[in-house]
Amino acid sequence: MPDLPAATPRARVRVPLHFSDGYRADAEIVTFHGLTDGREHLAVVLGDPGPVPLVRLHSECLTGDVFGSARCDCGPQLREAVERVAERGGVLLYLRQEGRGIGLYNKLDAYALQDGGLDTYEANAALGLPEDARDYTAAAQMLTALGIAELDLLSNNPDKADQLHSLDITVRNRIPTGVFTTTHNAHYLRAKALHTRHTLPLADLEGLTAG
Repeated sequence: MPDLPAATPRARVRVPLHFSDGYRADAEIVTFHGLTDGREHLAVVLGDPGPVPLVRLHSECLTGDVFGSARCDCGPQLREAVERVAERGGVLLYLRQEGRGIGLYNKLDAYALQDGGLDTYEANAALGLPEDARDYTAAAQMLTALGIAELDLLSNNPDKADQLHSLDITVRNRIPTGVFTTTHNAHYLRAKALHTRHTLPLADLEGLTAG
């Protein structure tokens, strides 16, 4: 059982959320003291979390979340997650882990290599970087500080569930997100299914990437 240093809530602020398609939700955003990685992660509390809330661990993606880039599925996943978590009651953790933890500039360098034919994981390796540098210790601290020890996880990524389990957070169910495929991100999604066992429809993606 891990001996995690305790994090504590720092502030709670009510924020009305408004998405470009017109969807709105009321949220309470929580900041924290004592997170092990020193980053400014946020907990977005939505609806009325029950004893086993729905939780989404969403890694920051400036290009997808803010600018609507079609090279990934991050923006649509964020939009979907807010609505699904609000309907069920739970928490979206917005984690400052740009580019699967390698940072914004490195992510854009990796994009340039992808334009030359590498997939997203091969591009990271070519830059001397890990395929996925994300560590969810701070996420476990945040959940514990919010009194959440058991949850249903909204994610296609088995590593998130595995890491939370190793950090003594019980993942009762892993619930897949929607699949937001475009002609621009099909190769990216296929790489996630092949490299890191994301629960994505590989047969459908093979058809798109073959065209």
